[in-house]
Amino acid sequence: MRAIKPLILFCIGGFIYVMIELLWRRYTHWTMFFVGGMCFLLVGLINEIFTFNMPIVQQMLISTVVITTVELCAGLLINCTYSIWDYRDMPLNIMGQICLPYTLLWFLLSLPAIILDDYLRYWLFGEEKPHYKMF
Repeated sequence: MRAIKPLILFCIGGFIYVMIELLWRRYTHWTMFFVGGMCFLLVGLINEIFTFNMPIVQQMLISTVVITTVELCAGLLINCTYSIWDYRDMPLNIMGQICLPYTLLWFLLSLPAIILDDYLRYWLFGEEKPHYKMF
């Protein structure tokens, strides 16, 4: 069961990421499943490494940095080959791979991702019931 938990969470995160892309951009690329799965797993590790005592806003900030970093790495490794996205026309972009507007969007989307991961771990794997503090 220990090895299956990350796989289940990875697949759920990958599926949701692909669905978000399809809703937002009306298309996606198969590699985004893996990017989304990795982001979801890493966001979920925040409470594993720290605790529920960390304010949710701080968790969101860490999640934003994690997701943006994964996006940059994926952009440099995958996007430069497949040309899946191009943010060169967006404000404050880095090499057309990440940009400030999407980083801010990741901040907002990190809240439901954190909560979903915590409750999936509680419902499916019997982990600690989530509880949060704002600040």
